[in-house]
Amino acid sequence: MLLNRDTAEGIANGSITLVLRRWDAPRAKPGGTQRTVAGTIRIDDVAEYPGTHRVTAAQARAAGYPDVATAQKDLDRRAARHTYAITVSYLAPDERPDLAADDQLSPSDIEAISSRLDRWDAATEAWTRRYLTMICANEAVRAPDLADREGIDVPRFKRRVRQLKSLGLTISLEVGYRLSPRGQAFLRLSSDSLGRADSR
Repeated sequence: MLLNRDTAEGIANGSITLVLRRWDAPRAKPGGTQRTVAGTIRIDDVAEYPGTHRVTAAQARAAGYPDVATAQKDLDRRAARHTYAITVSYLAPDERPDLAADDQLSPSDIEAISSRLDRWDAATEAWTRRYLTMICANEAVRAPDLADREGIDVPRFKRRVRQLKSLGLTISLEVGYRLSPRGQAFLRLSSDSLGRADSR
């Protein structure tokens, strides 16, 4: 479930408690959580309505809209079999900015990050270090351009970068990405370790 910054921040400050979506099948379930730019939110309830559901005044207010007409117009941009009213609440701040800023990596930190990257590589192909190196050399380059270089579709490319971001290794920019201080430190220190091993 994609949430823009205004919606995420509204959930964080309590002014938004409902998200309205049109989907053919549910993409959120009660009890689930989701990371956003404003922190982690919790899915408290998911109510399903027909695709032709008309937004009520109470739903429009809870979803942060100024009036019913604006909410309905936004919802009607996408036709689907069902309308979902998703009750949400704020759970916790996003710890990733602090993690991304931490460039003081111990040997155990390097080992833990490397282990996670190795598991991701083993599940598909060896992509993690290649992506880190590419982002380091191509700061603020559009995701479609980077995906094209990799020969994969944009959604898959973005999912992979989000995986790296979950470890605090990358930062999303208005356009493209850059390595975080943590990502830069990891790339430098892990390369140094590899170089020392190769020289033995």
